[in-house]
Amino acid sequence: MSAGEALLAEAARSLIDPQGRDLAAAVQWWELAGLEGRWPVALLGQGPPLLLLHGFDSSLLEFRRLAPLLSARFTLVIPDLYGFGFCPRPSEGSYNPAGVLAHLEALLAAIAERISPDPMGLIGASMGGSVAVELARRQPERIERLLLLAPAGLTGRPMPLPPLLDLLGVRFLALPGVRRGLVRTAFADPASSVGPAEEQIASLPLAVPGWGMALGRFARSGGFAGCGDPLPPQPLQVLWGANDRILRPAQKRAAQALLGERLRELEDCGHLPHLDQPQRVAEAWAWAAEQP
Repeated sequence: MSAGEALLAEAARSLIDPQGRDLAAAVQWWELAGLEGRWPVALLGQGPPLLLLHGFDSSLLEFRRLAPLLSARFTLVIPDLYGFGFCPRPSEGSYNPAGVLAHLEALLAAIAERISPDPMGLIGASMGGSVAVELARRQPERIERLLLLAPAGLTGRPMPLPPLLDLLGVRFLALPGVRRGLVRTAFADPASSVGPAEEQIASLPLAVPGWGMALGRFARSGGFAGCGDPLPPQPLQVLWGANDRILRPAQKRAAQALLGERLRELEDCGHLPHLDQPQRVAEAWAWAAEQP
């Protein structure tokens, strides 16, 4: 059993958040073509397949509040992105956008074999929104509709960090006080929304061997940026929190110019609509899925 498998198995027993425990317990470990090792994928629900992609320096547990609201109508497939969450991190891995997308394309092939070859829906949060857009352009026959939640990286350009700066950034992100502050910044009302349960889930992947190495190399790659132009041809909608304090106002204005009427703002919502307003996100997806 890998370190990531052991961590998630323990999380299914001991996380403070009961929805987090339930989602951790739904994780399977898949072998994927072209990739060594076993890869975490939460699988739950029934109905048409729906793929959910988390954001930067996060994990599949990010969808703990949304999953119960969608699983009655959809088969949810929730992976950890390559290099993040509880994934294995081989030293020779490609910790860059190309590596993330190669892993997801292998995952799509496995979904077609294990679950359904039919086109599926796709929800991407924060950086996962840009990943979703790139994947939809690469695999138009597999992705039929998208919902992006406060997508990061649709505009702008890659900004690779130099080697020493990326190492300092990783050490900074690992500091308990910094991690606590980032969690609080992500919610609209941290005083009522953030406590030990959220901080525990946000910090758990740091215990996976290679966390700092993979994060630093991803930062050196420049990450996902400028991914929105051109937008993919599939139907697309975007939800953005009115109280988002992670993405700067200039980023939001640039995204609004790109997305136009596809973008809808949610009141009393921060950078994580699927955690701040999961019911409204579920309703938005259910409505979109019913459209012709």
